Amino acid sequence: LLGCLCCQVWGSRLRQEDFPPRIVEHPSDVIVSKGEPTTLNCKAEGRPTPTIEWYKDLERVETDKDDPRSHRMLLPSGSLFFLRIIHGRKFKPDEGSYVCVARNYLGEAMSRNASLEVALLRDDFRLNPTDVVVAAGEPAILECQPPRGHPEPTIYWKKDKVRIDDKDERISIRGGKLMLSNTRKSDAGMYTCVGTNMVGERDSDPAELTVFERPTFLRRPINQVALEDEAVEFRCQVQGDPQPTVRWKKDDADLPRGRYDIKDDYTLRIKKASGSDEGTFTCISENRVGKIEASATLTVRAPPQFVVRPRDQIVAQGRTVTFGCEAKGNPQPAVFWQKEGSQNLLFPNQPLQPNSRYSVSPTGELTITSIQRSDAGYYICQALTVAGSILAKAQLEVTDVLTDRPPPIILQGPANQTLAVDGTALLKCKTTGEPMPVISWLKEGYKGFIGRDTRLSIQDQGTLQIKGLKVTDSGTYTCVATSSSGETTWSAVLEVTESGGAIISKNYDFNDLPGPPSKPQVTDVSKNSVTLSWQMGSPGILPVASYVIEAFSQSVSNSWQTVANHVKTTIYTVKGLRPNTIYLFMVRAINAEGLSDPSPISDPVRTQDISPPVQGVDHRQVQKELGDVIVRLHNPVVLTPTTIQVTWTVDRQSQFIQGYRLIYRQTSGLQTPSAWQSLEVKVPAERSAVLTNLKKGITYEIKVRPYFNEFQGMDSESKSARTTEEAPSAPPQSVTVMTVGNNNSTSISISWDPPLPDHQNGLIQDYRIWCLGNETRFHINKTVDAAI
Repeated sequence: LLGCLCCQVWGSRLRQEDFPPRIVEHPSDVIVSKGEPTTLNCKAEGRPTPTIEWYKDLERVETDKDDPRSHRMLLPSGSLFFLRIIHGRKFKPDEGSYVCVARNYLGEAMSRNASLEVALLRDDFRLNPTDVVVAAGEPAILECQPPRGHPEPTIYWKKDKVRIDDKDERISIRGGKLMLSNTRKSDAGMYTCVGTNMVGERDSDPAELTVFERPTFLRRPINQVALEDEAVEFRCQVQGDPQPTVRWKKDDADLPRGRYDIKDDYTLRIKKASGSDEGTFTCISENRVGKIEASATLTVRAPPQFVVRPRDQIVAQGRTVTFGCEAKGNPQPAVFWQKEGSQNLLFPNQPLQPNSRYSVSPTGELTITSIQRSDAGYYICQALTVAGSILAKAQLEVTDVLTDRPPPIILQGPANQTLAVDGTALLKCKTTGEPMPVISWLKEGYKGFIGRDTRLSIQDQGTLQIKGLKVTDSGTYTCVATSSSGETTWSAVLEVTESGGAIISKNYDFNDLPGPPSKPQVTDVSKNSVTLSWQMGSPGILPVASYVIEAFSQSVSNSWQTVANHVKTTIYTVKGLRPNTIYLFMVRAINAEGLSDPSPISDPVRTQDISPPVQGVDHRQVQKELGDVIVRLHNPVVLTPTTIQVTWTVDRQSQFIQGYRLIYRQTSGLQTPSAWQSLEVKVPAERSAVLTNLKKGITYEIKVRPYFNEFQGMDSESKSARTTEEAPSAPPQSVTVMTVGNNNSTSISISWDPPLPDHQNGLIQDYRIWCLGNETRFHINKTVDAAI
């Protein structure tokens, strides 16, 4: 290659100690920044000492030996020194492949190639990092690609202008990626990717890492049980970054508008709970990085309500009576019975005792068989749930067998008729009764009209037959049904005419009449009225036009009386009755053909008594009679932790009793008994009441006092009852902990105040203290007496 440079020394003699050049230090590749000095080393041996020249890309390199102004200097050692590297976009005189050549007269030696490259680092990043938003605990990745450069730049990262220490085990840098695992709020900040090589450093555009926090619950809604009309609140407190939104759903659907209030702190409030509010309420909270839900159920306890109330009944000895009593509520109430003055309780499905005449059906009906006079009195139906209790009383009045029988009943009596002379008249009188009544007939009010007239006869079932009719047979005929229970009559007009053109009325067919209505039910009773309801019977050929109501009372008459005509509805209030009087009722339907058979007889019903007079009473007489009244208080019955049932009986009853005052006070849990409180029972016939909203686990003293206006009778003997306890509903208050002695002491002092009295729910027996050590396990578990 460099053969042209070789020369030989002709004619001279080769010295024995001379030797050709040999490169002992080869130049190395070098990368250098523009404008910076650098050296390409080259060292050679030989005798005589060789001369060294440099070649770049096979062209000889000019040095200061050739041009003193050259920025390249050939050093005595043979190395090529660059005062500064010149490098431009188009003019690149120093960059290339270099060799050094050493020569003497014996030959030359050439070094290995060495490249001189000019370092480069551009300004623009190929990929700038971008803003990242993550939730705390999630990994975060920021990525960049540095500017082009030579040598290829390396990367490190800065957070808030401070270099990141990648020794943190949560941080890893691979290539252009910065990865943070399990991010924390403290990781948030401005991140810069730095690309660097020997030219220098380049900063990327900053990127913001935002570490948000998913929503978390500070307070979750809890399951609740509430009474109807009580206020209910579901609380839901959350935290997060950014601040989460909160909304509620009920049974996976949006809340109906106007029914629920949402407070500023997202508490859901129901002013008055009802059965329709039962269900699952869900609090939903979300922000940019997460969503959480928590649910709670609402159970609404509806206090018992009577669907069917027992009513007073009057029954003859030896018969069977049934008192209806049906209640509803949530949960379904338990119904049981008690006779006033008796401690025995009667429950549905209770195993029958031998010879017992009392039973209660699963639906709550009390049945008493073989009624005896001792069964008379008040019977109390009670409906009880955790939501409360109610009671209703009904009086059983036992009558004598004979006095219980109503007068005879004429099922179908004679009908008005117009018949022709010489015809035959049939005047019907179909009766029933116990004992079976005897039927007789009157004409114009006289009995003896039949006499020996063979044309007239009384047939089976009491029908009066008149053959060979004469004009003189015209008149009013009355059927009389008589028995030991009383007498019942039914009249009709018979007109006999000689006119051949007269309109002759036919005897009606029973099938044309409407069927008898159902047994009338008593729905309301006052001093002078009774409200009845019934169902229409089977219709006849023609529709029912109206109803007739008949009544019987032994103290009013010995026969059935019509008390209402032209009744157009199947519910009617019979007015004008006597107070404190027993009545029986039956109903007939009317259509164009006539009257139906009567309905079954109603159960006996007694109208209410007249209230005791208020105006013009003798106060001394009132006070005297009230003073003679003796109220006997039974042992109170604790129904629930907050309710007590109080029952009593009354000896020496007085007309001057408007009601009773239940007087009670708290006698436990306080240093001295509390002030007396009172509950008024304004129904004189009432013998029971329930005290509500009492404190749990507390003893109460109770007594009963009769009253009339401002006058008061003697108190009953007092009785005590203690409501049942429940677990405290609030924790101890003002808990403080202090060390005892010096810093090395192993003892601490703990003090506290009891829960507020309304939350103690009984007598606190002891307190239990737990001490939690560093290893999250209980080191000490201690119980101390409640008096400490």
